[in-house]
Amino acid sequence: MRRGTVLPEVARVDWGFEGGGPGVEVLGELAGRRVLDLGCGPARHAAHLVRAHGALVDAVDASAGQYERARARYGSLPGPRLVLADAVEHLRASEPYDVAYSVNAVPYIDPHRLLPAVAGALKPGGRFCFTVLHTNSRGDGPSERVAARPEMLRLAGGGDVTVHMWVLTTDMWTALLTEYGLRVEHVDVLDTPEPGNRASYRLFRVTRPVRVSSRPRTGKPPVAHAALGVGAILHGPRGLLLGRHRHGTWELPGGTVEPGESLQEAVVRELGEETGLAARPEDVRLLGTLLDDAGGVVRVTVAARVTAWRGEPSDQPGERVGRWRWFAPDQLPDQLFVCSAQALTAWRPGLPIDHAPAHFTPYGTGTGDR
Repeated sequence: MRRGTVLPEVARVDWGFEGGGPGVEVLGELAGRRVLDLGCGPARHAAHLVRAHGALVDAVDASAGQYERARARYGSLPGPRLVLADAVEHLRASEPYDVAYSVNAVPYIDPHRLLPAVAGALKPGGRFCFTVLHTNSRGDGPSERVAARPEMLRLAGGGDVTVHMWVLTTDMWTALLTEYGLRVEHVDVLDTPEPGNRASYRLFRVTRPVRVSSRPRTGKPPVAHAALGVGAILHGPRGLLLGRHRHGTWELPGGTVEPGESLQEAVVRELGEETGLAARPEDVRLLGTLLDDAGGVVRVTVAARVTAWRGEPSDQPGERVGRWRWFAPDQLPDQLFVCSAQALTAWRPGLPIDHAPAHFTPYGTGTGDR
């Protein structure tokens, strides 16, 4: 506001460079829908979506200066709600959105902090579109290391400023989005039309799946002696415990029953070996038996609910599963291991999880939390 930079109203959403690439159509239907502008700046895009498309837009920015610019210009405009807040804190406290978008603001926040908050703030089937820097004007390309690096921005009216941004490869962004339960539908390449300027952006079109997918861990069948296993369901105030296998699937703690073990003892041992958590056999409630066919081998998995445990989950040396995290049951990640997916739907049949069929024989009076 001190510089007095004049910004014209916008007639479209320019994701990369003015007049190039797709426009607002990537956001889908907007009339009457709850929309989030993440890192809105002076809120010109939010005002355009309200005026031209009838959207109900929350325009959020953490910069007090940008918030004052937006309020001075659009404070009396019915429709947009201008919010001065940290993006992640706002996402965690907000009601779910139908659509979220961000024009060049996502790279300023650690993706391990931002993306799970975005996933939690989107309705199932909701859409998230955002742009990120891919190659700067000097031609410096993206990194495969998830860390911020210094970048120089040119200011309108002259001058520049050095900022820190996460400038990652398309594959790395895709892997991070997938890890936090989001699905990449399309990526647009947005190159600058200016001769000699090598700057390039990527526009990600992302959805939160209505249903959670599962897939086999590998294409190879299990060996015959590994046909009997257990899957441990730990659910508490922080959510449901899942770990990431080195082959990319998310799964419950568990594994093969060893000779001479009871099923409860196998659950306790596997839980300790994989997560470092301690439990007692008497704290293990067996839910039932799942049988399916894996490459001609009859695979038997016993789903079990662990009702009490001690400690904090952590990666254990030599184990194939790690990166243990707590997930809300309605925000499970994609690519669950088939056996874990089967066990979870045996525990709670209403969970939106797709998996290969399995014959389930419950133990006792039921499978729920009673």
